[in-house]
Amino acid sequence: MKIRNIAMAMGAFALVATAQNPIVQTKCTPDPAPYVHGDTVYVFTGHDEEDAEYFSMKDWQVYATTDMVNWTYLGTPMSTATFKWAKQGDNAWASQAIERNGKWYWYICAEDTTCGLHGIGVGVADNPAGPYVDPIGKPLVPGNWGFIDPSVFIDDDGQAYLFWGNNGLWYCKLNEDMISLGSDVIPVENLADEKAFGPNVMKMDYQLHKRVMKTGYEEGPWVFKRNGLYYLVYAAGGVPEHMAYSTSKSIHGPWKYRGRVMDESTSFTIHGGSIEFAGRDFMFYHTADLPNGGGFRRSSAVEEFKWNPDGTMPLIPMTREGVKTPVRNLNPYQRVEAETMADSYGLQTDRLAGHEHYVTSIHNGDWLKLRSVDFGKGASKVKARCRGIRPGSIQIRVDGKVAGEVQVNPQSYDWQEFEAPVQGLEGVHDMVFIFRGADGELFEFDSWIME
Repeated sequence: MKIRNIAMAMGAFALVATAQNPIVQTKCTPDPAPYVHGDTVYVFTGHDEEDAEYFSMKDWQVYATTDMVNWTYLGTPMSTATFKWAKQGDNAWASQAIERNGKWYWYICAEDTTCGLHGIGVGVADNPAGPYVDPIGKPLVPGNWGFIDPSVFIDDDGQAYLFWGNNGLWYCKLNEDMISLGSDVIPVENLADEKAFGPNVMKMDYQLHKRVMKTGYEEGPWVFKRNGLYYLVYAAGGVPEHMAYSTSKSIHGPWKYRGRVMDESTSFTIHGGSIEFAGRDFMFYHTADLPNGGGFRRSSAVEEFKWNPDGTMPLIPMTREGVKTPVRNLNPYQRVEAETMADSYGLQTDRLAGHEHYVTSIHNGDWLKLRSVDFGKGASKVKARCRGIRPGSIQIRVDGKVAGEVQVNPQSYDWQEFEAPVQGLEGVHDMVFIFRGADGELFEFDSWIME
């Protein structure tokens, strides 16, 4: 039940005032795949349906941040409908994207209708938010048992590789065009070697329809290179999964098991990957920690970590606090998209492709929080761009005090600008917008700016 009472809403906010995880509250965001491009981190995610009782996934989403604490929804630019060879409306599973020569390549797995098994496809766009198209009109890697969870990696010499696999691990070279294979598909042969991928465990074999002893490697490979050493992070141990890793001096192996990276998540699966950004290191993963969360309604989270001096990865604890210190502060004197937030309650974002997005499903008592907003020597006015359904207001709070309130009274379903004076806004603070109005859905919210 959504909170309608303002006092109750602020009480709920106080309970999560230090929470950063999950990093997105407006939608379920499984299988986060981060990518650093310049001064921005993009996270490409799946999308569990919010009412799912089993895996129900129709499309993929993109989020971005420049500070690691405030996240902007960039849309839902790709779905099973992008791939005419795929089963429509379901089985849009884990993915990863990368940029090369000004183009963005988003590798996905979806059900190949020619065989009824998942295969690997690729969408291509001119920017991370799309629109994406299928440049080859068929699977890049045709469907087969376990062909899920692609991970793409470009080595120092420019050679690109694609890894993937559940209860099996395969890889191949990619040609420079990134949309054709540059080698045969190569299986990693030593998965059952406990020195390579950790302790073997009993797992269900869906081809044999029984439980058998299998490798500790499960699924979700994430491949990268650091100081000349190749790292392969993956979901391990069966169900429930934990995150483990192996290393190699060659992309072709042999791999050496190095231990756990994360313990079991609150969801029975785990999937993610690490990045270095602004001289700091972060690990992404997913949990079931939204109020409506579960094993089939998963959400992205992130932790900052430090490498061990010998190049090994530490065991990274999962927290609700997440990233403690932002990379930089948020500038309120440039247009800020309403769908930029560090935390929120009750709100939704649209489900659209393109570059124009907004916050919807706003009711009395819903709120959003922004972290580390730098007001400088002081703001005097706030402007908010909104449109119908019905009137309400946006109350602005900093340090628990009301700094201003924008009265939103839309006269049509066209976007309109509403403004109000603000006071007491100087220096760097977290800020909360609380939405107020009568019962029922209020207006929609596009962006804001301060002067």
